[in-house]
Amino acid sequence: MKLPLGRIAQYVNAEGDFSSTEMALGYSIDSRTIQKGELFFAVRGEKLDGHDYVASALNRGAVAAVVSQSQLSRFVDKRNLIVVDENDTLPALQMLGAKVRRLWGKKLVGVTGSAGKTTTKEAIAHILATKFKVLKSRGNLNNHFGLPLQLLKLVPEHDVAVIEMGMSHAGEIAALAALAKPDIGVVTCVAPVHLENFSSIEGIANAKKELIDALPANGTAVLNADDVHVKKFGQSFRGKVVTYGNASNADFRTEKIEALGEAGSRFIVVSADSRATVDLPLIGEHNVHNALAAIAVSSCFEIDPALCADTLHEMKPADKRGEILHIGGATIINDCYNSNPVALNSMVDALAVMPAKRRIVVAGEMLELGPAAEDMHRECGRHIAEKADILIGVRGAARYIVDAAISKMPHAEFSDTPEIAGAKLMELLAPGDVVLLKASRGVKLERVLEILESALGATASKSA
Repeated sequence: MKLPLGRIAQYVNAEGDFSSTEMALGYSIDSRTIQKGELFFAVRGEKLDGHDYVASALNRGAVAAVVSQSQLSRFVDKRNLIVVDENDTLPALQMLGAKVRRLWGKKLVGVTGSAGKTTTKEAIAHILATKFKVLKSRGNLNNHFGLPLQLLKLVPEHDVAVIEMGMSHAGEIAALAALAKPDIGVVTCVAPVHLENFSSIEGIANAKKELIDALPANGTAVLNADDVHVKKFGQSFRGKVVTYGNASNADFRTEKIEALGEAGSRFIVVSADSRATVDLPLIGEHNVHNALAAIAVSSCFEIDPALCADTLHEMKPADKRGEILHIGGATIINDCYNSNPVALNSMVDALAVMPAKRRIVVAGEMLELGPAAEDMHRECGRHIAEKADILIGVRGAARYIVDAAISKMPHAEFSDTPEIAGAKLMELLAPGDVVLLKASRGVKLERVLEILESALGATASKSA
């Protein structure tokens, strides 16, 4: 939302030497990508301090920079600086994002879950865009930095917003919901991820439930009826509850799920007063449930399941989330944006029903699993051994995946780096193979794909 600097300063309790009538055309925390006329927030991250890049941002055309009073002395030229009292400018960014959300004042859908939240968010926005002008979170900008930046993109022309909310600690979802003020809350699932910060899966469930607890009395909770934890979230909720899943008592349920190979899946969505067949061009049964969640949300906007079905037929996978590519006669499933045990097993199941000469899994280390990491990696290894022909484990704890699988499948080996894994895959790959790439973001497993593309001298073509 475009705002004059004077009003911004008023909203964040700031002062300084700047033109109060000058308009901020956008907002950024990255001096490398800032656009002319945008307002730069000098936030502190884990490794970098934005105050070191204020001059760069202003030189690139930033209209002004929001800085901390404690850092003001480092600037000889104090023009175009909006100064806040806090030691960090992040609270000001969050305060402004929250203010813009309230000024905008329309319906906002919040989406969280241990897996599937990005695809669910994309599916919701895809359907709602048939009738409304929709703002959706970009990528997975879903934390205390990214969410306020997304809220600042709201403009009066937007009819609805769909915002992803991530967390790794208790209290984070509650804090994000306090900024975003969701009217509809979606929880996809609760799974054993981020266990290094939680003592139990019940702790994770309570953290996800913070989204439902934050909804207003006239809000709507959209819940996965198949998840033992999530389905309980509606018991104490004072607003409307809409459920989805395979369960016979779900408000929106699936029938006759059929795997279509690279073409995705076909299923029937059934509600109290309708039935519709959905051809979903995303592979894996887990994506059927993500799409079903989107259909359930769409009912809150009076969009008929039949229209949802027509719209979902046009969906495409998000970047590095189940993309289908073809290289050297082999099929590559690029799902290496992130990983956890539930997500890995779901993608292995999707691989298992695809026609293939051989099925190959390149599985990287799964991070943030805490003390349970070894056992969870081993469990995934046993699952892979039942479904695939070849396994390459990549980095760190992925060696436990290989250890659990090596005696139960034709070929399993471990690589210390994605570069080594890429070279090994090149030696093994043959036309007709189908390969799954899956790992936590920190493994950078996309380098395996880069090696394949470079060595084979061709750019992978995305399947429609």
